[in-house]
Amino acid sequence: MAEAKMEKKEYGGWPNCVWLSNGQVEVVVTTDVGPRIIRYGFVGGQNLLNEYKDLMGKTGGDEWRIYGGHRLWHAPEAKPRTYFPDNSPVKHEWNGGTLRITQDTEPTTGIQKQMEITLAADSSRVTILHRLTNRNEWDVKLAPWALTVMAREGRAVYPQEKFIAHTDYLLPARPLTLWHYTDMKDPRWTFGTKYIQLRQDPKATTPQKVGFKNVPGWGAYVLKGDVFVKRFTYTDGGEYVDYGCNTETFTNEDMLEIESLGPLATLSATGGSAEHTEDWYLFKASVGEKEDEIDAQLLPLVDKTGK
Repeated sequence: MAEAKMEKKEYGGWPNCVWLSNGQVEVVVTTDVGPRIIRYGFVGGQNLLNEYKDLMGKTGGDEWRIYGGHRLWHAPEAKPRTYFPDNSPVKHEWNGGTLRITQDTEPTTGIQKQMEITLAADSSRVTILHRLTNRNEWDVKLAPWALTVMAREGRAVYPQEKFIAHTDYLLPARPLTLWHYTDMKDPRWTFGTKYIQLRQDPKATTPQKVGFKNVPGWGAYVLKGDVFVKRFTYTDGGEYVDYGCNTETFTNEDMLEIESLGPLATLSATGGSAEHTEDWYLFKASVGEKEDEIDAQLLPLVDKTGK
């Protein structure tokens, strides 16, 4: 079976991007800044990841820039620790099947970020292994945090835990974490029986965010006939940030983020690491907003991911 192909060329003003393609979908990774994936879409189709046009092609400087696309952080969130800028070149290695992107150790945190990106030969599947390594001379406790910045005007869909009647089970099952600025009356939210949905609205003026325990381990984004599905795991018994969240979602007028987190881990001094893996998939489909439409149109696609 032929493997995905790699070539190096310009994208968005960055001259040294790495393109991975298997003829169906393409993944574009920056090496002038990063580690960051800036494009994921069908060949010749729309980019499911958001691009900040005024930031494309920029490099250098001490301010953190969102750029768009997909990035790796470490949780819990705090300024300035979490917001170390990824404005410098990264090292890249290609072994014929997997692209490894490695950032220099962050001087302010002593943490080194790395992604290993593998595009399947015969499907839209992209596997992204995120790795955080402690280069300090002391232990550090943190969690890997993968944030995918989705393009505007789409809709995110997340599963809720299976409904069980009060007479059959008494203990809680689905913690929901709210931020001070979360407004559950905001029309972008739909808190349904089976799903939580969040719409990206370029006309909205306030940010929104929630987090939750997501044992089914997936989130989806529906945008103009394309459906993005992200898969990840929940570690039973793991310690998760933000009152137990392995999934968080955020939106403002520019974009919507689908975020997954690994459990907290203590990284031993001078080389301890933590890893967190996501699998991405892309489909052509229309998905309605009603829950029976999601059952009929989205769940079969999620089932195809084989998790």
